[in-house]
Amino acid sequence: MKTLVLANHKGGVGKSAVATLLAQSFAHRGHRVLAIDLDHQGNFSKPLRLCKRLAVAPLTSDMLMTTVVSSLPDGANVLVPNGDALIGLERQPALHSPFARNFRKFLVAMDARFDVCVVDTNPNPDIRMIAALASADFVLSPIQLTQEAMDGITALLNHERVGLRKIKARLNPKMHFIGLLPTMVEATPFQRGNLVQVVQQYRSLLIALSDRLGDIASFPKRSAIAEAQAAGALLWEVKKTAARDAWREIEPSVCRIVDIVTGKENDHAVAA
Repeated sequence: MKTLVLANHKGGVGKSAVATLLAQSFAHRGHRVLAIDLDHQGNFSKPLRLCKRLAVAPLTSDMLMTTVVSSLPDGANVLVPNGDALIGLERQPALHSPFARNFRKFLVAMDARFDVCVVDTNPNPDIRMIAALASADFVLSPIQLTQEAMDGITALLNHERVGLRKIKARLNPKMHFIGLLPTMVEATPFQRGNLVQVVQQYRSLLIALSDRLGDIASFPKRSAIAEAQAAGALLWEVKKTAARDAWREIEPSVCRIVDIVTGKENDHAVAA
């Protein structure tokens, strides 16, 4: 099982929407998916519950850290939803190491049962994010094209506690940073200017779709994506032109990320 963690120190960047689309796409391509929501807000859990394509575990994700869990309900695809107790984990510093160990033990126990585990994290740099990153095979960071968000890239990489470089060096050398994924990109001069700036400044951290300069993975700002999330629908199955157009725009980026995680980078076709 490959574990993909979505992480960003800033909220409101569309991270949970990206996580949902990726989890749905992995499952659509026949991969057995385990989805874990470590954000107490539950924006990853809600659309996955509504879509009814995943069995919902009778436990919440905080229990993966506070207890030893080694079994889940039957089903090729399973969601471990968020719980209110997630907020209190950071306030128990003496238990942080056991929390991280329990989470890793759970993933090890699930290794043979699932192909991919998608973990959505909270934006606060706390024990939840540390535990997830310490067990991740891959990390993806959705970002919004604002100056504040772009300034936060340095913190994402170099934060003294949960910076990706520190986690990789001290806790998880196998962790691979897939890259930054610009989200909610709009076709305005301001946004185009910011995208050019990101490409120039962080080219090595972006996800290339081809050899062409500037052809990078990104998600546009489209109301159809939010509507599909709210309805728990698969974007590519929504019978609206706006939804089909939105999927056509993001499909290359979704396929690229899915293929990196599954080791099939040369297969870019997702059947709709």
